[in-house]
Formats: sequence, structure tokens, C-alpha cells
Amino acid sequence: MLNKKRSECPISCSLDIWGDKWSLLIIRDLMLNKSCTYGDFLKSPEHIATNILASRLQSLEENGIIEKLEHPDSKAKVLYKLSIKGIDLYPILIEIHLWSEIYMPIPFEIKVLLKEVKKNKSGYINKKKKELLN
Repeated sequence: MLNKKRSECPISCSLDIWGDKWSLLIIRDLMLNKSCTYGDFLKSPEHIATNILASRLQSLEENGIIEKLEHPDSKAKVLYKLSIKGIDLYPILIEIHLWSEIYMPIPFEIKVLLKEVKKNKSGYINKKKKELLN
């Protein structure tokens, strides 16, 4: 079921869809890996509970952020992939990383990524969004 609006505020409406920490982490994992299985999400370092994962995947799918695809190797599994609407969240995740770099310690590999981003932010984001589309 699509989330009911609490107000007309674009920030509020957006947060109703992907603003909880688990949804953003699922989106992060899909951006890093293009597609994932249910089991892949369970292996993330944050250790999401199975009931929360199932709920967030359903909500993200219902809101058009992710798509469910047949798994090429197993009929018992499905693949989750970002939709175009989900891929369009990439700039927001980059901005969260840039903010985090200022205010907290971040892993070396993220520092390397951000160094690349800062050279040409819009070019970097457009390139990554195209990669996620393919």
C-alpha cells in the first residue's frame, strides 16, 4: 500500500517513502551491487531483521523505488533492482556521504569515492546513474 501523505511538504512526502534507516540502506546496497537477493540484504553489516527487511522491500516496491525480477539461477529466489525512480536517489546518497565526510570518520574506500565525486560531481553522478540503468 502506498504511504498516505502527512502533508504537502516534498521533504515529508519523500521521507514517508524512503526516510527510515533501513530503506536507505537497502537502496545503498542496490546502488553498490545493482541487484540483490533477500539473502544478500541479510548479510549487510547492519544486520536487518527479516521481518523489517520484508516490510521495507514490499514498501519500496509498492512505491516504485525497486523492482522484483526473476532470479536467473533459481525459481525459489528473486532479484531486487532499483527502478529509474530509485536510481534517481543516487545524488541524495552522494550528498549524505559528503555531509558525513565533514562530521564523522568514514571508511577509506568512501574517501576515495568522494575524492572522485568532488572532481566533477554532476559528471560522476550521471555516469553512475547510467551504469545502474544498464
